[in-house]
Amino acid sequence: MDLGQLRQFDAVATYGTISAAADELRMPQPTLSRSLQRLEQELGHQLLSREGRHVELNEAGRLALEYIRPMLRDERLMREALDRLSHEANVLRIGTIAPAPLWHLASLIAERFPGVMISSETIDQPQIERRLFTGSIGLAICLEDLRFPAFRSCHLMDENLFVVLSEHHPLANASSVTFHDLDGETFQLFNDIGFWRGICDRHLPHSRFIVQEDRQVFIQMLRNSSTIFFTTDAPQNDLDEMHTGHVVLPISDDDAHASFRLLARTDGDERATRIFDWVRFRCRQDRDE
Repeated sequence: MDLGQLRQFDAVATYGTISAAADELRMPQPTLSRSLQRLEQELGHQLLSREGRHVELNEAGRLALEYIRPMLRDERLMREALDRLSHEANVLRIGTIAPAPLWHLASLIAERFPGVMISSETIDQPQIERRLFTGSIGLAICLEDLRFPAFRSCHLMDENLFVVLSEHHPLANASSVTFHDLDGETFQLFNDIGFWRGICDRHLPHSRFIVQEDRQVFIQMLRNSSTIFFTTDAPQNDLDEMHTGHVVLPISDDDAHASFRLLARTDGDERATRIFDWVRFRCRQDRDE
């Protein structure tokens, strides 16, 4: 008795005829009939009442079906669980404190390792440290090195914060601004900005933030509003097209400038190690140009 025979028996019980079950299973009717007969022989009981082309389960068949269907369900669930395990084993998990360096890292990975799948999570610095210590993430993006011999780090990218104002705003003619200059203003803010949200909350305590969860809604709001918003010089930034009628000013405070580091365990798996080495090489190459 094998699982194939159990699936065949279940199909006959579901569709009511050998021919319909054979069509569903994509197998010849005689082959299906012989397989069901072998199942009955192995169990030592007749399971089907046969009348011409029609078959139906007898009492023994109905009892057998009560056991067969849970077995098939458990087999399906087992396969799904194993598939998930295999998928998760092939996914590189990355923790990041901001979205832009993750986009940059993803582009570098795709450049050299196009088959690698990544799973990312935006978390804070303490979580980065804990997750890297436990090995639940393979790579981490943060602002500070972990000064332990078990970890390696390299420079990944820099990102600088700018504010986008209406050209009629009183600060529009300034060469740069500070957070103090901006405190008290109302800002459009996208929710998924990582550690930058903490920077805004800390340096703009008297400001109001209109936070959008959906990026497309956020972009549409910017097109139809004169409300102030932030942008950065990250290469992947897609807000440049909305600067018509606005001025883009740098923010001079130290906290408006971020230098991101890529971290990995020295005893990490081979894939994370190869990716770290490649990214370190590419980033050094870019800085030397």
